[in-house]
Amino acid sequence: MRTIEPFPPHGIALASCLSIRTWKEIALYCRSTRVLRKVFAVASVAIAALYAPSAAAHHGWTWAQEAQSTLSGTIASISMAPPHPTIQVLAADGQIWQVDLGNPSQTRRSGFTADSAKVGDAIEVLGNRSREPGKPHMKAVRITVGGQHYDMYPARLPR
Repeated sequence: MRTIEPFPPHGIALASCLSIRTWKEIALYCRSTRVLRKVFAVASVAIAALYAPSAAAHHGWTWAQEAQSTLSGTIASISMAPPHPTIQVLAADGQIWQVDLGNPSQTRRSGFTADSAKVGDAIEVLGNRSREPGKPHMKAVRITVGGQHYDMYPARLPR
């Protein structure tokens, strides 16, 4: 007569082993968990692939025009929240523009903090506007508040 080692076998959770009686059932269980892991891995890759283009478009410069332009106005709001601090700028024509600053560490390195400006302050933004026609969205290269320059992307400043 053959002896069976005590359960649970190494690597199989106790709850999963309660209904397993033979080594054949253990083999089937292990095979099915491998299949489930593969299905989960494929699903994870597919989901990541769906969201990657929007993340890449947002974090790169491809969504913005090549030419830089200047936007002047007054600060309507400031948000220092990740993933990118933003400033809403009220332009002279009454339109509100979203201005994306650098990532939090770039913005900090530029010297700009939540205390550097307040709602109502005059601001000038040098940056790249959205390629989407009519969309009031801009990525700042430099912002100027109260005569103080804050360079988010110094390498992109005109020479």
